Parts: sequence; structure tokens; C-alpha cells
Amino acid sequence: MGLEPKEPLSRRAQDDARQTELIRQAWCDSGKVYGYRKLADDLRDQGEQVSENRVARLAGIAGIMAQVGYKRRPGRYGGEPAVVASNTLDRQFEVDTPDKVWVTDITYIKTHEGWLYLAVVIDLFSRRVVGWSAQPRMTTDLALQALLAAVWRRKPKAKVMIHSDQGSQFTSREWQLFLSQHNLEASMSRRGNCHDNAVAESFFKLLKRERIRRRTYLTREAARQDVFEYIEMFYNPKRKHTNNGMLSPVDFETRRQKLNEAGV
Repeated sequence: MGLEPKEPLSRRAQDDARQTELIRQAWCDSGKVYGYRKLADDLRDQGEQVSENRVARLAGIAGIMAQVGYKRRPGRYGGEPAVVASNTLDRQFEVDTPDKVWVTDITYIKTHEGWLYLAVVIDLFSRRVVGWSAQPRMTTDLALQALLAAVWRRKPKAKVMIHSDQGSQFTSREWQLFLSQHNLEASMSRRGNCHDNAVAESFFKLLKRERIRRRTYLTREAARQDVFEYIEMFYNPKRKHTNNGMLSPVDFETRRQKLNEAGV
């Protein structure tokens, strides 16, 4: 007697299977560190209508484990962060002058050689990337090199608030020493709350949607070069922002400078 044909999967089961694969891909793209909130955000960016609860359920069934404090590699950093600052920024993302508030964060780019880690520093005034660094390891030096680039490029004359999450790169003694030496004031997101650093998260979503997901990188150097071209040749000088009245970050800053010179 032959086996009975299997019942076709229901529409709901098909959606579960399809979205589970999207969740797994987004999780892998993050370096296997995103929790269900960020995974849900990623899927919504791809046009999926999903709730955080649904993503949490599907991820749990698939064994995709959410990690608290996603900037930390599991098992490597124990105990409490070295130095934690209060959330002084408190989601006040609209800033009226350049070099008043910068935000910083780290993301991951997949290559055939392994992961490339990218740290950026963004000026909230214009959403311009004022400093960035890409390295094969996620260390404090990665974050410091991006911040050093920002200080070198902007040469701020007054104190600048620098907002980050509570990742080990930003709570290290080296990071705090650099801030004190360069007239920078620390602000940090609450633990596990990605929305406290929404502007940096938004930039990474743009970078991945508009560039990284359209490419296959054989080497870390190829990925780094592509990031350079995206930031320095497209995003900063050309990409229009609704937050800037549909001007690019560079054009928005140029307009402000001309208004200041005209005494407006």
C-alpha cells in the first residue's frame, strides 16, 4: 500500500516558513547578534508586515537566540560595563547646530574572508557621517579610530556630546580617556534599547538596503572600498534627506554656513 500524499502546507505555515528564513538571514547578516526587536525592524524594512511578538515566536522555534547587549561577543566580556554614562541625549535627535551632538554605533558586513566591522560617527545636525572606521575585529580601537577621524575632520571648538550604546567598546577606560582629552561628553542608550540610538540604526539600514545587500564581497578590502564610496561619494554629498528638507548632509551644512555668513 503506497504512502498517502502529504497535505499541502497551509498559507499560514508557508508564511511562517518564509519569514523564518528571512529572520535567519537577517540574524546572520548581523553577525548572529540581533535580538527579536532588531530582527523585526529588519523584516519591516524588507516590506514584511510582522510584529515583534511574531518574530520572537518564530525565532524561538528556529533556535535563533536573542542576545542581551548585542554589541558584546558572547562569553568574552563578563561582569558590568567599565564606565556607563546616563542617557543625556534622551532621544532628542533634532539639533540646531553642527558639532553639538554626535552619535556612534557599530555594524557588521559579511565577506568571503569573514566579518568586517564598521564603526561610524554621525552629526545629528545634518546626519552627516563625520568619521568612520572598518576593521576585521570589533575592538575599542575600531570605535576610537572612527571618533578620532571625526575629531580630526571637524575640529570642534566647543564640547560635543557623543551618544553610544553600552557596548564594551564605548564603556572601556580607553574610550573614556579619549573623551576627556578631546572635550567630548558621553551619553549612552539604556541597556537593550536600540531606539535610543535610532539615527545611527537608520543609517545602517540605509547602507545595507542601498548598497551592502546588493553586493557580494570577496574580501574585506573590497567591502571597505565600497563603504568608502557609499559614504564619501554618495551618502554625504548626494543623498537627499527628508530631515534636511531634501538636501544632502553636505548641502545642508553648506546652506547653514551661507546663512550664518549672511547674518540670517
